[in-house]
Amino acid sequence: MPESEDLRTLSDDAPKKQIEQQERLPDRNEELCRDKDVEDTCLKLYGEIEKGFSDQWERSNSQMDFWDIYNCELGPKQFYTGQSKVFVPIVADAVDARKTRFVNQIFPMTGKNVEVISSEDRPQSLMSLLEFYIRKCRLRSVVVPALMINGDIEGQYNVMMHWVENRRHVAWRVMKQHEIEGQEDEDEAYEDIEEEEIVHAYPMVEVLPDPDVLILPQTATTAEEAIEAGGSVTVLRRYTKAKVQELLDDGEIDEERGEALLEQFRSKQPSQNPDKKYKITDSAGIKAEGQKSVAFIYETWVKLGIKNADGDVERRLCRVRFANEELVLSCRRNPYWCDQLPIISAPSNRVEGAAKGRSRIKRIETLQYAANDAANEGMDSAAYALLPIVMTDPAKNPKSGTMVLNVAAVWEIDPNSTKFANMPALWKDALEIVNAMKMQVFQSLGVNPSMLPSSQSGQGKGGRTNQAQVAQEQQIDLLMTADVVTGVADDILTPILRWFVYLDHQFRSHPVTVRQFGALGHEINMEMIPPVQMDRRFEVRWFGVEAMRSTQQLQMQMAGVNVIRGIPPQQYQGYELNLAPILAQFVENLFGPRLAQQVFKDTKSQLSLDPQFENTLLSQGFQVPVNPIDQDQQHMQAHQQGMQQAGGDPSGAFRTHIMQHMLNIQKKQQAQMMQQQPGQGQQPQLGGPGGARQGARPAGPRGGQNPPGAISPDQMRGTGVMPRARMPMQGVQ
Repeated sequence: MPESEDLRTLSDDAPKKQIEQQERLPDRNEELCRDKDVEDTCLKLYGEIEKGFSDQWERSNSQMDFWDIYNCELGPKQFYTGQSKVFVPIVADAVDARKTRFVNQIFPMTGKNVEVISSEDRPQSLMSLLEFYIRKCRLRSVVVPALMINGDIEGQYNVMMHWVENRRHVAWRVMKQHEIEGQEDEDEAYEDIEEEEIVHAYPMVEVLPDPDVLILPQTATTAEEAIEAGGSVTVLRRYTKAKVQELLDDGEIDEERGEALLEQFRSKQPSQNPDKKYKITDSAGIKAEGQKSVAFIYETWVKLGIKNADGDVERRLCRVRFANEELVLSCRRNPYWCDQLPIISAPSNRVEGAAKGRSRIKRIETLQYAANDAANEGMDSAAYALLPIVMTDPAKNPKSGTMVLNVAAVWEIDPNSTKFANMPALWKDALEIVNAMKMQVFQSLGVNPSMLPSSQSGQGKGGRTNQAQVAQEQQIDLLMTADVVTGVADDILTPILRWFVYLDHQFRSHPVTVRQFGALGHEINMEMIPPVQMDRRFEVRWFGVEAMRSTQQLQMQMAGVNVIRGIPPQQYQGYELNLAPILAQFVENLFGPRLAQQVFKDTKSQLSLDPQFENTLLSQGFQVPVNPIDQDQQHMQAHQQGMQQAGGDPSGAFRTHIMQHMLNIQKKQQAQMMQQQPGQGQQPQLGGPGGARQGARPAGPRGGQNPPGAISPDQMRGTGVMPRARMPMQGVQ
């Protein structure tokens, strides 16, 4: 079936099938826990969930110890107990170094994080909307750094998707006119205050602690596979009394069962489940009062059998909330139209045959404890080594009590019978042990000297690092970084982008103003995409990792374009050469998506805007660019009228825009004059003097220095090949 026919069939038939299914099945907001069969099934599931959390208790308890190591807190696993209480932050420095490198690799400096693959033209509005949600959710500053740390310490990445709405009531001053007999009196103006409710709606990414996430069966590869295999995915929630009341007011839980929970508000087992959030707040200096006023709620996603209008049972994904083994607060169908699991979970260090990964701290836990013991023993030894030992004969010096260490002290003793001694400097040996533990920890975590703010390792003679050592460190860093960030981009960030589209399609019902890749944000309304067409018509993926790897590819693309351009058409019969997509991608990778839209412009994006719409933006102080195909005279007249209707131009946006129209008129006149003169307006050929010949890469003279930022030839090799070492010249030492 052709692709266009397939899309047409999906867009025509899918809504009809969805309507028929909605009529046969209960509504997504209808409570199913009142059904006796559904309630019995849920109560049986509760026993499996409790057993699952009990089975992973040892893993969760170990993760609390790993968080103590990252937070530099001495615990009962230390062997040495002396006067010193020193914690060497080896693991914390290594994890922070990995987090910094991975976050910068995921989010490139160009600011392009999203790539949309479409059967049609690339939808710039959809890409701009996703970039807007990335900034709104603070993926760069909050979500991804926390994910990187959780992945190293807990061995698992866990996020949950939500749609939130924040409401604000803003006020501003306006000038109004008194009305006399239905007419405004211009002389009687007064100042008034107006208020308006502003709604900020956007998707939210919640980072979940791994001890609070349970995947059954635990041998499933992914959370989706566990659901399809008849299992479940559960998130442990800690709700206060106010949160339970909020769920009741919003209709999220059954009213009668929610009131019963409020009456017996207590926790079933407050001390058995490890709580990472209390651990984090305690390390930040915030002392929690305890868990007495917190209810432990299991939020479970599972496929249950639901009776349709015909009496048949159909399996559908449902969300179940448990209060205890006897109370089911809510059981409803999946509230999201895409009918997918909103929990995204992936291991950072995968173990074959298990849903969750292994923590990277587990292998180096004892090394950190050994480094702390050596450091504390060395500090205690240093305290004794810094003070001298005085030896004297008490028979010859009966006044030995006067031997007090003080400024200008007088000792009434025989100096010939008094000697001074020093304790051995064992702290030096202790520091050597600490350095050895540090090197092993860094090697186990894959931290190389280039990832640290300052490092003394890997230096050559004279305290300098030669070119071969720097290239080798960069190659190793590239391999280690690519192994981690590629998995995060494919397993976590790309599904997050898809969920942005799903949530936006379901909850956003009004246009939104976002910042596009140009200098100005235009008012857009994202094209409505039926969920069934999401993975067929549009495919979104995280592009930030690929953008950071394109530094070396830019130089290869520059040479490749010259080679392709020099191939005669007779050698590729049956094909047509179109360099426009290559040039567009090349310019975007080279200058970034924001500047590239101004350097290499798409003619479709230069459509003239309505002058009245431009007046709306100009009255709010926005700087609207002038398109070359605008009708300048008509636009100038409309803008002058709009400036009068707006009561002036306090921001100067109208005058600046009108001046740009005048300059646009002059450019058009100059272009016409240049075309009328013979021999003008012709572009120089690249094959002539000053340009690169066909099939060659533009380069400077032989022996010259490459421009700043160019990759060294030693590094222009495959990632699996080590760079060549610099050979000494004959006669040079």
